[in-house]
Amino acid sequence: MLPLATTTWDEKEYQALQTVIDSGMFSMGKYVQEFEQAFAKFVDSKYCVMSNSGSSANLLAIAAMFYRQNDALKPGDEVIVPAVSWSTTYYPLHQYGLKLKFVDIDKETLNLDLSQVEAAITDKTRAIFAVNLLGNPVDYNKLKDIIADKNIVLLEDNCESLGATLDGKQAGTFGVMGTYSSFFSHHISTMEGGLTVTDDEELYHIMLSIRAHGWTRNLPENNKVCVKSDNPFEESFRFVLPGYNLRPLDMSGALGLEQLAKLPSIIEGRQANAVIFQEIFSKIDGVNIQKETGKSSWFGFALIIDAGKEKRDELVKVLMANGVDCRPIVAGNFVRNDVVKYFDYDVQGELVNSDTITDCGLFIGNHHYNIEAELTNVAKLIQETL
Repeated sequence: MLPLATTTWDEKEYQALQTVIDSGMFSMGKYVQEFEQAFAKFVDSKYCVMSNSGSSANLLAIAAMFYRQNDALKPGDEVIVPAVSWSTTYYPLHQYGLKLKFVDIDKETLNLDLSQVEAAITDKTRAIFAVNLLGNPVDYNKLKDIIADKNIVLLEDNCESLGATLDGKQAGTFGVMGTYSSFFSHHISTMEGGLTVTDDEELYHIMLSIRAHGWTRNLPENNKVCVKSDNPFEESFRFVLPGYNLRPLDMSGALGLEQLAKLPSIIEGRQANAVIFQEIFSKIDGVNIQKETGKSSWFGFALIIDAGKEKRDELVKVLMANGVDCRPIVAGNFVRNDVVKYFDYDVQGELVNSDTITDCGLFIGNHHYNIEAELTNVAKLIQETL
C-alpha cells in the first residue's frame, strides 16, 4: 500500500545509460564532471566532488580535513555528533582516530539538541558533524551563534536532505563541507552515488586526489596540493596523498544530470505530501511527528508512539502486514550498537530522546507523487491499533 521508496526514472534515464554504453567508456569521465558542475550550481556551492556513495562522500570530507595546510584535524581531536544518524556518519571519524562526542537529539525536530551541543563543547572540540535528519535542516543560525567565537569547524551530513532549505539557503552548504547521497531510496537516484560540496578550493583539490588513489592525475595544473610537472607520463602514476578508489561510474553522472533536472518537481511533490501528512497525523492521539525547521525536503515521515515500545512493535507488525513499509528512525540511538566498542567516544549527559525514538519510533516512506489516499489509510490503521 505504501512502499518505502519508488523509482523516479523514466525513459530519459534509460537513454542516458544507453548513451554511456554506446560510448564504450564506462569509468568516471565527462558525465560525472558535468553532473558535478550542475550539482554545485544547483546548491550554490563553488565545488562538488562525486563519489560512489553518500558514505564515501562522508569519508572524503573527513579525510580531506586531515590534509589541509591550516587547521587540519588530527587524531584525538573531539568531534560532536548527534546520537541519531546513519552508521557511516560515524565510521570515518573513528577510522581517522577522532574522538566522537555523542549528543542527544531534540525530541521535536529529531536533529541535534543545540542546548546539549553548547554544553558539550570543550577546549578539545575541533568540529561538529551536524546531520540533517529525514529531510529536516538543523537550525544553523543558532548553531553558528554557539560556535561563532570558537575554533570549531562545521561539517554537514546532508545525505537525507537534498533540496531542504533554511532561509532560502540549501542544506549542506552551511558548513565547510556538506555531503549528499544519490542512492535509490533518496531524493534523486544514480543507482549508487554521493556528492561532497565545498567553497574551499584547497579541500576540493584534496578530495579530487583522495577520491582516485591519492594521485595527481585529476588535479588541475595550478592546485593547492602539489606542484605538477609538465610531463603527463610522470603525472599519470604519481601519488601524493593516502587515497582510495571512490570514483563513480560515468553512468551515474549521466543519470545525475537527468535526475537533477527533475529535482525541483520531486521536492515539490514530497513537500505537498508533507502538508497532507501534517494535517492528518498531527490529529492522531498518542502519535508525535517531526517538527519542520526551515523547509524540509521530507525524506520520510517519522512517528513516535507515546504508548511505548510494545505498542510500537505491534503497530509495525500491523503496518507491514498491510503493505506499509516502515523502518526504525535511521539507526536510532547509535550508542546502543555493539560497534561503538571500537570507538573512542564520550556521551554528553543522557540520551533520553535518542532512546525514545529507538524504542518508540518508526518512519514510513514519502514519494514524489501524491500519496494522500495511502496516508489516510495508514492513519486509520494506526488509530485502530492504538
